[in-house]
Amino acid sequence: MLKCTFCGRRAAYNRRYAGVLLCDRCLIKSVEKRFRRAIAEHKLLLPGERVAVAVSGGKDSVAAMHLLVEYCRLKNCELVTITIDEGIKGYRDQSIGVARDNAKSLGIEHFVVSFKRIFGATLDQMARRARARKTELNPCTYCGVMRRSLLNQAARELEADKLVTAHNLDDEVQAIMLNYVRADFSRLHRLGPAYSPREGFVPRIKPLREIPEKEVALYALLRGLEVHLAVCPYVGGIHTEIRDFLNLLEANHPNSKFMILRMFDRLKPQLARIVPEFEMRRCKSCGEPTSAIICKSCELLKGLGLRRLRKTLISPKSS
Repeated sequence: MLKCTFCGRRAAYNRRYAGVLLCDRCLIKSVEKRFRRAIAEHKLLLPGERVAVAVSGGKDSVAAMHLLVEYCRLKNCELVTITIDEGIKGYRDQSIGVARDNAKSLGIEHFVVSFKRIFGATLDQMARRARARKTELNPCTYCGVMRRSLLNQAARELEADKLVTAHNLDDEVQAIMLNYVRADFSRLHRLGPAYSPREGFVPRIKPLREIPEKEVALYALLRGLEVHLAVCPYVGGIHTEIRDFLNLLEANHPNSKFMILRMFDRLKPQLARIVPEFEMRRCKSCGEPTSAIICKSCELLKGLGLRRLRKTLISPKSS
């Protein structure tokens, strides 16, 4: 029987990149310790703040919500949760219930913001329109841009001081590599444990950034958390290729993902020198902050023959 390196109990996980074995208890303690350390080291949260957490219902966001509840109780922070309903049939409609159930069990306010209600079309409908118009953009482009915009606006309307996203180590390293490949210095510059944009944007923080996806999943499993495990039907393309490449690299060379993250963190201060300054303005169509005359969300909607129907997101019916 393989034993835990730290307590001698039956091992449940081989942390190859560190050369140690962990039992269930020690794994849970380790994830919770890394979570708290990330917040303290990067000063992600301050006592008394109002915190919004983006919750999809998946393992990462549910784990983040439960970890934040315990932390916020100690630091007297107020927590609310936001779920974006993109309208992906057979996927998002199932995960919303999981997000809602978790929030209810923890006594946290939960708000749902719908693509259909705000934009007049679900992501499924947008994907069909894009195919009919023979655009080169895939559903992930529409989803990513619009979801980020709605999360920021919802957090702002809820008067949150911080917006928590549940990006884990794998997510962050994939984003780093994707933006390297695309030579997108602007997006690279926004990556990190915290990003505080200009007026109109709620500072975003990532307390799970240094925890591998597998360990977050095991944490949720070992704690018996209700999570939605289905994979989005639109996942594919270069994102999947980069994910598979990084997983193979890590399998053959443990600790590769952490090394990529550490190298990026050392290089990031230099990115400010090559990322051009821009004037923040308001989108002429929806009024949201943007560096252009029309924000990216409204630009994409226009290309689909759609327009934003509502400027305000949060209402009593959103929860």
